Amino acid sequence: MTESRRTFLKATALTTAGFALGSTFEALASAVDDDKLAAASRLTDAEGQFVLPPLPYKYKDLEPVIDEATVRLHHDVHHKAYVDGANKALKQLAAARAEGNFDLVKHWSRELAFHGSGHVLHTLYWTSLTPARGSEPKGDLSRAIDRDFGDLAKLKAHLTKATVAVEASGWGVLAYNVLDRRLMVLQVEKHQDLTVWGAVPLLVIDVWEHAYYLKYQSHRAEYVAAVWDALDWTAAGLRFEAARKAA
Repeated sequence: MTESRRTFLKATALTTAGFALGSTFEALASAVDDDKLAAASRLTDAEGQFVLPPLPYKYKDLEPVIDEATVRLHHDVHHKAYVDGANKALKQLAAARAEGNFDLVKHWSRELAFHGSGHVLHTLYWTSLTPARGSEPKGDLSRAIDRDFGDLAKLKAHLTKATVAVEASGWGVLAYNVLDRRLMVLQVEKHQDLTVWGAVPLLVIDVWEHAYYLKYQSHRAEYVAAVWDALDWTAAGLRFEAARKAA
């Protein structure tokens, strides 16, 4: 196993398992290079500061599903804002502890939850997408989908409807709950609301307007239908493997 592969496995485990920081993937099968995927999965730098990871593909590579202008704006501006916001919240909370002044602890705790969750979900989003088309779940993930949803078509219908129906801004999420060991679909509002303890995201679809408005305008359902063709089920399968090991 190459060092870049090990880096990707560790970084992705941190991104997806959360509380199970030591879980790793045993294999990596992806359409992009190990080095690119490893870098795209990194949440923090060596000093523990949140960082904006590079995309594992070029801005234009998700076309025609997602246009280049949207990817560029979404990643370079919106995702970066969550990184900056999370770092600011951490700094303010550290200052509160140092000064013993917690008058604004409620505000900065909320800011950390919002921006930190936004950073994690966006990092997952970019690695939930692939320039390759026609990816499908395989192996253990495919069998788990059949067990918990009936088949892939039923999961697609469920996740699509749930994602389109997210109130205001948020996410559709396919997750694995390590507590009851089953797959589940979540509607996440904003970035941190309506989540479930123990749920590890395997694949996420962003339905904040900045994810689709330039191309699809107000037609969220068209965007969600189109994005299925760009989902990376290989990456989802690797996250599933890591989550099961953490359970």
